[in-house]
Amino acid sequence: MNTLDLILAESAKRHKHLCPRQVLGARMGLFAAELLGIELPRSDKRLLVISETDGCAVDGLIAATGCRVGSRTLRILDFGKVAATFTNISTEATIRIVPKPEARSRVAEHAPPLVRNNWEAMLLGYQVMPISDLFVVQRVKLDRPLSEMIGRLTGGLLATFARKKLSTDGRC
Repeated sequence: MNTLDLILAESAKRHKHLCPRQVLGARMGLFAAELLGIELPRSDKRLLVISETDGCAVDGLIAATGCRVGSRTLRILDFGKVAATFTNISTEATIRIVPKPEARSRVAEHAPPLVRNNWEAMLLGYQVMPISDLFVVQRVKLDRPLSEMIGRLTGGLLATFARKKLSTDGRC
């Protein structure tokens, strides 16, 4: 079983079944880790995830990243969008990942030939669709200092971030 399969199994266990948006959440988390240069899953406070939905994608994000609301490493701002912002706490690099608008209409190109319906095409197609066909990545800046968003940072991180100011442009 590959990493994505294990993550999806964990997500399905939490969610009671597997659905296409969980796949998107899991793949967003894995892609973010690759772009930010961090290993997953996290059990520390080195990654902050801000989800723009409170739906199924969150279970995929949790399974992939290890981030949780209770550890203050997952924030949910429900704008009804399958999108998430990821911040590497060590480097302050922040990216937002969202599915491409055409991903849903092109998913059948990547699904197995005998899928029964569009839902199944999305469930299976999103698992193998090339990242370049699936997601848009934007570099963004947080609108609040990390020290306010994470809370009790471990090690010397709180002091480090208290000395640094992140520019604010109102986006996140």
